[in-house]
Amino acid sequence: MISYQVQSEKGFTGKVGELVWMLEHTRAITIQEVADLSTEELDWSMEGGNSIGALLSHIAAVEYVHQLISFEQRDMDESERKEWGAALELGEKAKQHVHGISIDDLLDVLEATRDQTLDYLKGKNDDWLYKADVWSNGVTFNHYYLWFHVLEDEINHRGQIRALIRSMKEKKVSS
Repeated sequence: MISYQVQSEKGFTGKVGELVWMLEHTRAITIQEVADLSTEELDWSMEGGNSIGALLSHIAAVEYVHQLISFEQRDMDESERKEWGAALELGEKAKQHVHGISIDDLLDVLEATRDQTLDYLKGKNDDWLYKADVWSNGVTFNHYYLWFHVLEDEINHRGQIRALIRSMKEKKVSS
């Protein structure tokens, strides 16, 4: 059952626990939206647009990259770029990368990525969230912002997924 009261998840410090609650709530809603989609529906897209499968893969890729940046203080290496690059960039390569993949397999990737995030976050405290760092272009950020971005990215793409599902259903009805 999905809770609609922000709280601090057990096993984490206060603010980190609230962040974990938000991450998990956001993911639960995303899963609820897509859990019953067929592979054909995951592969469907509007002309020139991303497929639902590509968007789900992108959500996992963004989270993975933010793990590297915030927990390992690095960017993707070459093998990681081969594995995650298409999903991260979206577009035709991302659609082809996930074409024919089932919802169970896509949800497994999302779950494995999230499990790794939660393992990392268990070792962090509220001070870590506010720790400032600087990107190579001189812009200052903190870890809290990085994980806020993971949330906003997933919520944004979930909106796209909802629009694709509506459009797909309308096309089926009018066919």
